[in-house]
Amino acid sequence: MSVDMAVKVLDESINQIVLIKLKGSKTIRGNLLGFDQHMNLLLDSSEEVPTEGEPINLGSIVVRGDNVVMISPPPPQN
Repeated sequence: MSVDMAVKVLDESINQIVLIKLKGSKTIRGNLLGFDQHMNLLLDSSEEVPTEGEPINLGSIVVRGDNVVMISPPPPQN
């Protein structure tokens, strides 16, 4: 995927819930408020989604882009 396409997908995901997989096998879900050229992400109402057990509330956080392995945008609106 080209950088332009990735930026387009992130732009379309602003103010929506995204799922982010991080290095170290952590998964975070939250409302994407913004991002920058380094793929640093600003999330609100975020939570860590463990493989077992209850989600852990994280609140508003910044995720460093170099820790991001994958970002899953929200499903398309019909």
